[in-house]
Amino acid sequence: MHSPTSLEDLQQAISKEYESLSKRLQQVARFLLEHPNTVALETVASLAEQCDVPPSTLVRFAAAFNYNGFTEMQNLFRKSLVEQTSTYSERVQLSQSTTNSHSINPSIILSEFSSSNAFSMKHMSHHFSENMLNDAVSLLENANNIYLIGLRRSFPISSYFAYSLRHLNKPTHLIDGTGGMLMEQASNIRKGDVVIATTFSPYAKETVNVADFAFKTGAKVIAITDSKLSPLSAISDYCFDIKEGEVMGFRSLTSSMTLAQTLLVGLAYRLNSDGLLSDTKTSPWVN
Repeated sequence: MHSPTSLEDLQQAISKEYESLSKRLQQVARFLLEHPNTVALETVASLAEQCDVPPSTLVRFAAAFNYNGFTEMQNLFRKSLVEQTSTYSERVQLSQSTTNSHSINPSIILSEFSSSNAFSMKHMSHHFSENMLNDAVSLLENANNIYLIGLRRSFPISSYFAYSLRHLNKPTHLIDGTGGMLMEQASNIRKGDVVIATTFSPYAKETVNVADFAFKTGAKVIAITDSKLSPLSAISDYCFDIKEGEVMGFRSLTSSMTLAQTLLVGLAYRLNSDGLLSDTKTSPWVN
């Protein structure tokens, strides 16, 4: 078995193997899952103290997941933290420090993004079952109201859903937090409604709060996120975890937008076959 090569893969492996670990290794596992930023920044001695285990236990934990040492595993946490907190200019500087900056030009960047996105989309087509996609479309078809929330990097997905659903004559509400009234915008969510919540690591707390509120009111929640360990996973009826293409720390939205189009076109055909979409001029794909 190979060691996980990304923090997400490592977190999934830890969750899967948790019950088979010794008591002390479970202490380490809980700490690593709950405090990833701390793991990225602290020394082995400090982490061992916080986990209440000897430093050798951290080394044994890393070995249990086939790493040559704790530092090798810790580098996954450091890389993830850099991607979450650095600005675009800092990411470029980081990339330039590890590559020949003179060899990077728009043509190479385009080629890298194209290849990365093609790989992501190829795997996505096998990742979600036909039943899951059909059931999600059925939720949208039968919804009394559809609420969309996606902030920061996720906002283009939610705004595209809102644009398209309005063309399909579905009662649609985009929750964007204008005027600091995000929860007020969500306050009318009721049973019989559907919320499409989109967020990627680092997960927007506001999006998670709205999805949690909707779930507790009895509304259906469709999540678009990037991991089964996402906080949306436990509070959604259907969770689409998407692995986006990534180049030099810049993540794409291509696969997420493809999923959005899949659900929307599927809904359009469903409404048309039911005789509920009679005017093709209202279709968002004819202009």
